[in-house]
Amino acid sequence: MVPTMMLVGLVFGRWWRTTLIAAAVLWPALVAWTAGPLSVGQVIGASLLGAANAAVGVLVHQAVRWLVRRGRQGRSV
Repeated sequence: MVPTMMLVGLVFGRWWRTTLIAAAVLWPALVAWTAGPLSVGQVIGASLLGAANAAVGVLVHQAVRWLVRRGRQGRSV
């Protein structure tokens, strides 16, 4: 299930702030929906893990975006 949030980060990485906040809120909800009720500690842990996994996808997205921009600048000169 971890690649799910990485994929979300890859797809929506352009809007990284919104993506990370949404991952921190929605991931615990998804886990609670599939696994049952969670304790407060589990919700906090799921929020942190969801945001961290989405951050990996966002970083990859931003790195590719930066490389594409850099390539375009070099080609136009």
